[in-house]
Amino acid sequence: MGYKEVYASWQDDPEAFWMQAAEAIDWVKPPSKALFEKGGGLYEWFSDGMVNTCWNAVDRHVEGGRAEQVAIIYDSPVTGQQQKITYAELQTRVAAFAGGLAARGIEKGDRVIIYMPMVPEALIAMLAVVRIGAIHSVVFGGFAANELAVRIDDAEPKAIIAASAGLEPNRIVPYKPLLDGAIEIARHKPAFTVILQRDEKPADLKPGYDHDWAELAGADPVGCLPVEGNHPAYILYTSGTTGQPKGVIRHTAGHLVALNWTMKNIYNVDPGEVFWAASDVGWVVGHSYICYGPLFHGNTTIVFEGKPVGTPDAGTFWRVISEHDVKSFFTAPTAFRAVKREDPTGEFIKKYDLSGLRAVFLAGERADPDTIMWAQTQLKVPVIDHWWQTETGYAIAANPLGIELLPVKLGSPSVPMPGYQVDILDEGGHPVAPGTLGAIAIKLPLPPGTLPTLWNAEERFKKSYLASFPGYYETGDAGIKDEDGYLYIMARTDDVINVAGHRLSTGAIEEVLASHPDVAECAVIGVSDALKGQLPLGFLCLNAGADRDSKEVVAECVKLVRDKIGPVAAFKAAVVVDRLPKTRSGKILRGTMVSIADGKAFKMPATIDDPAILDEIREALESLGYAGA
Repeated sequence: MGYKEVYASWQDDPEAFWMQAAEAIDWVKPPSKALFEKGGGLYEWFSDGMVNTCWNAVDRHVEGGRAEQVAIIYDSPVTGQQQKITYAELQTRVAAFAGGLAARGIEKGDRVIIYMPMVPEALIAMLAVVRIGAIHSVVFGGFAANELAVRIDDAEPKAIIAASAGLEPNRIVPYKPLLDGAIEIARHKPAFTVILQRDEKPADLKPGYDHDWAELAGADPVGCLPVEGNHPAYILYTSGTTGQPKGVIRHTAGHLVALNWTMKNIYNVDPGEVFWAASDVGWVVGHSYICYGPLFHGNTTIVFEGKPVGTPDAGTFWRVISEHDVKSFFTAPTAFRAVKREDPTGEFIKKYDLSGLRAVFLAGERADPDTIMWAQTQLKVPVIDHWWQTETGYAIAANPLGIELLPVKLGSPSVPMPGYQVDILDEGGHPVAPGTLGAIAIKLPLPPGTLPTLWNAEERFKKSYLASFPGYYETGDAGIKDEDGYLYIMARTDDVINVAGHRLSTGAIEEVLASHPDVAECAVIGVSDALKGQLPLGFLCLNAGADRDSKEVVAECVKLVRDKIGPVAAFKAAVVVDRLPKTRSGKILRGTMVSIADGKAFKMPATIDDPAILDEIREALESLGYAGA
């Protein structure tokens, strides 16, 4: 069947579709049905089944003939180490560590925070926690003590598993002082911690409270505890930079069924093949496609510790893909733009044999057409943008390579996946005509594997996601759907700007700017204007080696937007900067940029393209301590 037939089969009978997908999972007790409606817009999947996440990720592959297959490849340019762990070895290590946790009182339903760098032990910790029915909450390693403390107080973990330090290309980040500071700040106090000692920066341990990883790793092994289908496997906090983070819950059974389905149908890998998601376990991509999805499906996954540029050069991605025979590769557009900026002609790509690579997938932010075209030209494989969120856990819209390769439309993350009825709504909640910009919403119920609610915050869940459009989940993104059903994600809803009564997507302007040959990366924000309400302001990072006068580049970009979008965009100002302020996950901090730009613009009676204002904005941005791509 092709995509249309598969999607139609889901539409015709959603429960039968997902019950069939559930047959690929090992159940202790199969569910009696797929969907359980809870009322008030709340739904659960496979609730009365009994199942274990770790069994499906590890033990069943050992019993099923994959004991000697490599499960995890650890590749760390920052330490110069590589390690391969078979499924049999993984089972031994996970079972022992789980036994160490159980011996120290961790039981079903207890929360365990994991605060780790990109090392195999991070995955072992995740799998050990779910093996015994506990609930993990992974926090991005190196998050500041205050951010970690907020998550400690919300999840109330019985234990925290951490490393003594994280390693970056040019520095060591001591985790233990950050952990100690977070516990001191937090209202809730965990019963104990477990510390993985890194040779590069060991930590001092408090006797009786801090336990060495090696202690638990030597414990007596324990088996897998079956849990209900609606038992939470994990809590993952959204990485918002302001306000209380939301604790996204992932129910065990739906998570298993959905992620296993995606590995073949979306990413087109078969069991035994190598899949690499170049992310971090602290983010949703790391949960879904470094740890769980590949292991559920019997693939080999790569745990990569380092960065795409500078460890040791812009060819790191291609070295890993070539050396480990990666078949399907997943990264963020930010990473590709960083590589493209340092190696615009693809000289490093030519050094490696990439003949085994079949496809590249991009997600995490808008993938501008220029970056996709660069990657397709250099790599000579399909480069597929797809779109999803922390809340959904996997792709809402994609090009399903395992079903069929659909025509690629640049700028679109393609079409809705089975389980997702995606509509574009106006402010009144009514579907709009094809090609019309509106709010992107998903008809309830959401499919298996998506968030059923928020941790200890059901009313906040309803208010945040269900209140704006009754019967729908509000994504918070704005976009359009064309006549063929292809989605175009143009901006966050609050990134749609109103210029003299015309609603414009900042994403559409960014797309034009990114097409300029000297622009490596860009962002557009709306700045308040007394006359027109808002005006767009661009921020441009230029390619390495682009020896151009910045004023000339800006002038060309202004003309480009005028030619492609028209005078209605009122685009006349841009700032060239060395880097864009970003979160630790690589998302551009547009809110920070808006507040700086608005603050500077209102200091003097001039228009936003006044050189004095632009200089002030540039200096303010470059003084920020955020890491670049």
